[in-house]
Amino acid sequence: MTRKSAAASMVKDGLRSTRRAVLRFALEPAHAAVSRLKQFSPRPPRHQGAYPDYATAVANIPRRWKSTYNDPDVALFAFEWMCRMRVWDYPVLFWLDRLSRPGLRVVDAGGNLGVKHIAFSAYMDLSGLDWSVYELEETVRLGHKMQAEGRVPPEIRFFDRLEESGPVGRFICSGLLQYLDTPFPDFVARLPNRPEHILRNKVATRDGPTVVTLERIGPARVPYQMRHRAGFEAELDQIGYDIVDQWDIPNLGHVIDTHPDLGRSVSRGYLLRRRD
Repeated sequence: MTRKSAAASMVKDGLRSTRRAVLRFALEPAHAAVSRLKQFSPRPPRHQGAYPDYATAVANIPRRWKSTYNDPDVALFAFEWMCRMRVWDYPVLFWLDRLSRPGLRVVDAGGNLGVKHIAFSAYMDLSGLDWSVYELEETVRLGHKMQAEGRVPPEIRFFDRLEESGPVGRFICSGLLQYLDTPFPDFVARLPNRPEHILRNKVATRDGPTVVTLERIGPARVPYQMRHRAGFEAELDQIGYDIVDQWDIPNLGHVIDTHPDLGRSVSRGYLLRRRD
């Protein structure tokens, strides 16, 4: 190839790259519009909408959907599936086993119908622990009913007022934080005491500002919070907890179907120790 033809080829390649870049830029609004339309498809996306806070997300839940977690149909959704160990449960099981002692009170906040107790019991002796589940009123009522039916272990204590938990030794929040409608420091402050250790799992985080989307859970659309990671971790220091361990859960990251431009969230777990 001559120097002249080589130069001509480089010019052509440059023009092609420029045209592709211009085309991508021109189509970006169209791509965004198509993504927004997914919420009207016959099978609605798992996550839709992007809002700056919890209240705004709640105000945008379509009327045809249930808009609360406080519903037995929502509580029962995927119950059997959640009663089985998943790969992301093992860090929690590991630390709980290492940090347990007979008579220790474990409070599982947002523990559904005792699904973690059921899952962990096949791998760890829980008989010496006082296991309590904090949940919403309808879930607590359903938990008691399922205990009477023999579907939930009778030793689990259910309650719906965090202030009534009694002295807490280990505080577990697995999959709760993205659904919590109050700041985490305020949530912990409702406990009768500051637990020595807190285990948090499946916390949805992102590097940008906090975003609240709407997740489809069975018959409901409920707010799902993707927290600003740096700000969230700074809160832990402010309330006197150190991060002893943390782990990522790659397969639980989510892209908001209607807002893919916001990127994928990162699901994280934490072991926290009270700083005395």
